[in-house]
Amino acid sequence: MKTIDEMLNLALLTPEQHHQISAWLAQADSPDEILQMPAALWQAVERASVVMGIDTDLLRPPALDAGGLDGY
Repeated sequence: MKTIDEMLNLALLTPEQHHQISAWLAQADSPDEILQMPAALWQAVERASVVMGIDTDLLRPPALDAGGLDGY
């Protein structure tokens, strides 16, 4: 939900799209139900994700020196 809130704050989703997506996610009991979200809403999320670079972030390999894994 935080991601779609950020999409709204960045004006990448309209308030109505945000409301509809939030409602859909709230009623979904499983990932399969989320995947049944109407195509127009998926397209809005996909467009916003591209602008935010979400796919790029998910595909980037993790930094091996991040997060104090070496104790420092």
